Amino acid sequence: MRRIAVVTGGAGGIGQVICRTLAQEGWTVVVCDLNVEGAKTVAAEVRGHARFLDITDPKGIEDLAAAIDAEIGPVAGVVHSAATFGELKPAEEVSVEDWDRITGLVHRGTYLVSVAFAKRMAARGQGSFVALSSWNGLRSARMHAYCSSKAAVNLLVEGMAMEWGRSGVRFNAVSPGVVMTERVAERIRTGTRYTTNPIEMTALGRLVTSQEVADAVSFLLSDKASGITGANLLVDTGTTISQAWALFGGVPGARPLA
Repeated sequence: MRRIAVVTGGAGGIGQVICRTLAQEGWTVVVCDLNVEGAKTVAAEVRGHARFLDITDPKGIEDLAAAIDAEIGPVAGVVHSAATFGELKPAEEVSVEDWDRITGLVHRGTYLVSVAFAKRMAARGQGSFVALSSWNGLRSARMHAYCSSKAAVNLLVEGMAMEWGRSGVRFNAVSPGVVMTERVAERIRTGTRYTTNPIEMTALGRLVTSQEVADAVSFLLSDKASGITGANLLVDTGTTISQAWALFGGVPGARPLA
C-alpha cells in the first residue's frame, strides 16, 4: 500500500517539485493549497489528490486533517511548504498589519498544521513531518517579520520533535538558501533586490535548485532518516557559512586542476 503524504503549499514553485519527487518515490500525494485550481493541476500530474487549505484557519486545518484521514487514508508524512515572503523594509516602515500577516502565515500556520496532523500520526504510533524553513531563520536580513518567523519555526520544530517523539512521530526542518528560480535569475540579471550577486556569496559558486530542496525533504520524510528528529538541514550551497569570508578576502576560487 502506498503511503500518504500531505504537502501544503503544493501548488507553489518548490511545492510542485516536492509533490513530483514524492510521487516518483512511491507516495500518494495530497496537494493542499489556497490556490485550489493550481493544486488540482499538480494532483492530476502526480495522480494524487487536491484539497483547499488556508493555513490561517484553525478549524479549516482541523477539518482537512480529519477529512483526509477519513476519505483518502491515514497520513504517514506531512511537508509544510505553505508560507510567504517578506519585503526588504526598514523596521519603522513595517506595518503592524504586515507583521501580523507574515508571522501568522509562517509561524502560527506551521504550528496549526503541525498539531492537526501530528496528533493523528501520534495516535497511530508513527509519522514524519518536515517544515520548510529558510537560511534567513539563521541569519538576519532586512525582512524582520519573515526572518523572526523562520527562526521561530526552527525552534518550533525542536519542540514538536520532543512533544511527539515518544509517539513515533519525527519532526525536522529543511532550510533552503537562495533558490535559483526564474524570478531569482531575473533579479540577478537586472540587479534588483540583491546588492551583491548571491552566487558570489556561496561556497559552491552556485545557487540551490528546487530539486535539491525536494530531495532533502524526501530524505527527511523517508525511513532512511529514521534516526533523525529535531534537525534543521541547510540546503544553501554554503551561503550561511560564507558570510564572514566576505570580510576577509572573499570566498576562495577553484584550485587549478592538476
